[in-house]
Amino acid sequence: MGYVSAVPVPQPRAEAVPAPDSAGSRRSLAAGLLLGAAGATVVLLASGQTWAEGRASVGGGALPLSADGQDITGLPAALAIVGLAALVAVFAVRRSGRLLVAGLLALSGLGAALSAFLGASDSAALDEQAARTTGDSSATIGALSHTAWPYVTAAGGLLILLAGLLALRYGKRWPTMSGRYERDGTPRPRKAPRKALDPDRPEDLWKALDRGEDPTREA
Repeated sequence: MGYVSAVPVPQPRAEAVPAPDSAGSRRSLAAGLLLGAAGATVVLLASGQTWAEGRASVGGGALPLSADGQDITGLPAALAIVGLAALVAVFAVRRSGRLLVAGLLALSGLGAALSAFLGASDSAALDEQAARTTGDSSATIGALSHTAWPYVTAAGGLLILLAGLLALRYGKRWPTMSGRYERDGTPRPRKAPRKALDPDRPEDLWKALDRGEDPTREA
């Protein structure tokens, strides 16, 4: 005769697995912030470095001249500042507004990269310096050379562009900065207004003393 055991067989406990959407949104958020901030920093720093060098002929000699990124084009630095502002604004808007700001972030990075790349072969700034230095409006620069800083600036613009693309793709899952809402979007409960103390009720006086208040002043 067989026996049936009344002891339940222990079942293996399922381990909690984080939701892929939540983990993916956190990673995309961190990547977007890192890429945007790093790209803007690179653009702002690299655009202040020497981009082009050359020599202007002066009295039978050669005068060395150089131009930094701001002399050649101020567009990359300006667009990097716009990108930083858009990166912060992404968390202050919602829905369609967030898409618009994310698009502005991406366009800022693209514009910074293109303008820096085009400035890598520009000689107009050095020609102007040569004309001012020699007093000859037709003076030009010889032995023109360019450094790698324009391409570093363009790389920073591409980082901002990547941050904008991440915001366009995953930005709808990112949290929103708001003082009235919790992380899940529900309104924070408001504290009920405190009732005025009744001097004829001893229990109200004792409660006020427990809270560290002066019941005589309230009265």
